[in-house]
Amino acid sequence: MAQKKKSAKKAPKKGISKAKNNKRPLESLSQTHGKEEKKVQATTLDQLWGDTGHTKYGTIDVNDYIRQLDDMNKSDLQSHARFIGFVPIDDRVTLTNKLVSEFKKYVSGFNKPTHVQNDPRAPISAKTRKILSEGR
Repeated sequence: MAQKKKSAKKAPKKGISKAKNNKRPLESLSQTHGKEEKKVQATTLDQLWGDTGHTKYGTIDVNDYIRQLDDMNKSDLQSHARFIGFVPIDDRVTLTNKLVSEFKKYVSGFNKPTHVQNDPRAPISAKTRKILSEGR
């Protein structure tokens, strides 16, 4: 007495569909950072006298500094931390992260953008006057 197993029919799933291949080739994509390239303003007397920021760390590029830290062994890294002004700790990853964050603070002091101040006596356009008068 062989019994045949009934095959259960699966109901089609609703709401789930395959994503269409709407991807564009990478060559046609472009990305911008929106950052304006500006001249930097001197923030310290050392900068006015010609200091470029290379004296303390040897570079002002973050990637170069990270490569320098990766090339150092643990004792060199701790010695470098003492030179910078940190109490060296035993954990290499934490010490490296602290050094990189301090380096970024140092570099940001050299990259203050110049501030272009608008003339407050400049004539206001008719469209701007209309917008400003709407609040009355």
